[in-house]
Amino acid sequence: MPSDKIVLNIDGDTKVPIKGFIAPIEYTIANYHVEYEWNELANLRVAVREKKYSASIFRAFLPDEAVSVGTPWQIEQTGALELLRQLHPNPHLDMRGYGDPGMWACLRAYTDEFADIVFRIHAEFKLGHGWFTPSQFTGHLIVNRSEEIISFFQMRVPEGPVNFEVGWQDEKSWDDSNWIMDTGFCAQMELCAGTEAVLQDITTRLKSAMSSSTAVTQEEAEHALNCQFYKSEQIDWVSMEVALELAQVQQKPIHAISIDGPLADETC
Repeated sequence: MPSDKIVLNIDGDTKVPIKGFIAPIEYTIANYHVEYEWNELANLRVAVREKKYSASIFRAFLPDEAVSVGTPWQIEQTGALELLRQLHPNPHLDMRGYGDPGMWACLRAYTDEFADIVFRIHAEFKLGHGWFTPSQFTGHLIVNRSEEIISFFQMRVPEGPVNFEVGWQDEKSWDDSNWIMDTGFCAQMELCAGTEAVLQDITTRLKSAMSSSTAVTQEEAEHALNCQFYKSEQIDWVSMEVALELAQVQQKPIHAISIDGPLADETC
C-alpha cells in the first residue's frame, strides 16, 4: 500500500449547487410499482430538483487526518443524511438490522491540483407502509486542492439489471410477518454537481500524472470499500475452471454453494 499521505480540505464559505434526479421506476418483478398496487412506489420522485449547499457539508466525505491512496475512512453521518434528503425526505442509515450499514470513502488518486475520492453509502428510504432499499450509493468527489473547492460531485445508484429492493406491508393486515418483498430497476437515482465532461477531463489529468504512490485503479478503490461491508469480498475468488485445476493440483475437495442473489450489494 502506498505510504505517501496528504491532507484534504474544503473552503466551507463557497456554495455548491446540487441537482437531484429520480427516474420513474421501469419495472419490478411483481409489478408493485404500478399505481394501483403501491402509489408511493409508483410516484417516487426526487424531493428537491436543485439545491445549493454550503461546501462545508462535503467535509463529511473527507478524512480527519492525512491519508494515502487506497485507504478507506468512514463518512460522517450528518452531512450524508442532509444530501440524501434532497432525494427523499426520510432516509435511514441503520438498514434496520436487515442489511449491512455503513458509509466509506477512499482516496483513489491525487496530483498537486486535484484529489479524486470515491465512496460507497448504504441507505434506505421510508415510503409510508414500506421501505425502498437501493443496492448502494456510489460516487466521486473531486476536490481542487489548491483552491479547496468542489470540482465535481456525484452520488448515484449503479445501473441494474436489478438495483433496488422494496418491502411493503399491507395496511389492511398490519402484521410484522406480512411483508411483501420485491426487486426492480430504476434507471437514475442521483445527486450531482458538475458534468461528466468535467469528470472525464479531470480523470484524464489524474491518469497522466499517476504513480504507484499517488493513485490506485477505480477497481482497487471499489474493492477496498466493498471489503468494509462484506466478508465475502475478502475471499480470493477464482473461476470454476481455475478451482477445478487447483483442486486437482492441491488434492483438495471443492465446496460449492448455490445462492440466488448478489453477495456485494443490498438488493437481496
